[in-house]
Amino acid sequence: MGVRRALLDVTPLRASPPFRRLWIGQAMSGLGGQMTFVAVMFQVWEMTGSTAWTGAVGLASAVPLVVLGLLFGSVVDRVDRRRLYLITIGGQAACSLLLSVQGLVGYFPPAGVLLVVALSSCFGAGSGPASRTFVPRLLPPHQLAAGLALNRIAFQGAMLLGPALGGLILGGLGVAGCYLIDTLTFAAAIFGAWGLPRMSPGDEPARPGLRGVLDGLAFLAGTPVIRGALLTDLATTVLSMPISLFPLVNAERFGGDPRTLGLFLTAVAVGGVAASLLSGTFTRFPRPGLVMLGGSATWGVALVLFGLSSNPWAGLAALVLAGAADTVAVVSRSTIVQMHTPDELLGRVGAAEQIVGRAGPDIGNVRGGLVADATSGVTALAGGGLLCVGVVALIGATTPGLRRFVATPPAAPV
Repeated sequence: MGVRRALLDVTPLRASPPFRRLWIGQAMSGLGGQMTFVAVMFQVWEMTGSTAWTGAVGLASAVPLVVLGLLFGSVVDRVDRRRLYLITIGGQAACSLLLSVQGLVGYFPPAGVLLVVALSSCFGAGSGPASRTFVPRLLPPHQLAAGLALNRIAFQGAMLLGPALGGLILGGLGVAGCYLIDTLTFAAAIFGAWGLPRMSPGDEPARPGLRGVLDGLAFLAGTPVIRGALLTDLATTVLSMPISLFPLVNAERFGGDPRTLGLFLTAVAVGGVAASLLSGTFTRFPRPGLVMLGGSATWGVALVLFGLSSNPWAGLAALVLAGAADTVAVVSRSTIVQMHTPDELLGRVGAAEQIVGRAGPDIGNVRGGLVADATSGVTALAGGGLLCVGVVALIGATTPGLRRFVATPPAAPV
């Protein structure tokens, strides 16, 4: 029984058919999205041969999410969330179909490809916050953490398998094949959401325009537990994100072998998947705030070990630990945020969480590169990890609600 309780809790998939259909559809769509990302990078590189253009792919995807996220979050809290989700993922599907058509009949210029990517991200700025409101409606409170852990492993599985599948399909069917498969996976996401009940925003829908956005920001600023949870996420990403330093570390420890560069991201993903598979060890723990603080601090310690390790394989083991700690922190943070957010504010808070999750790593990678250029890779990694641990400890000390919060226990059987 102890081993079973340590494993990923799949009770939400068994107990809630709507959640199960939604989860399957989103998992398939996430896999297709990763394939399309690889295909876009490949197509832009083939057309330009420029790293500036390939770097602009990530920018075209991130900027609309950051700029439009809070506004869309306010819209999510005013309308039927299910309908908005179906409209926005339909728009994303249309963008993938447009990419597949240009792959068949003749490439767009690079700027045209980036424009379609940016348009798809505009729709994603609405579908992301909308989808974050579904789990609290579909699952009882004591299954919320387990449902979020299932969403996390679906995301990690897509990150782990999607690029590899995309590369294989690129070699066989070309970019048009990748884009078309992504379009078909959106059909699975639409099917998964089609049978959901109406998702009205509650008794107090958001005020229109900027006033609704400001109401959401006021709630975030005035709720210490949620504010502390999001600040903890920023501490781990802005202060210690290591991805921009992987090429430097690969050159120093593996002689710059391109075959080993992918091992760094794979190690992080392996740790994340392992933590998800064993997520029963922490999703059943009644104090998610302590779990989140512990996971975030462990992330920082793991990156200190990675920076200081002279043995390349020990460094990869530290990245496995970092990936596991990241999953623990992310699932626990999302549990805290959703349990402390009223239904009528879920869209705006979900948008803020999406922005933090997207902008934080980008800023952190820039920070890491600048510090490494000014000092060294070891200083950027170890110093960033130590800063992360210090700030997480400070947030925990000044936010007693995070330490003391007890999640809702399971209901007693009748």
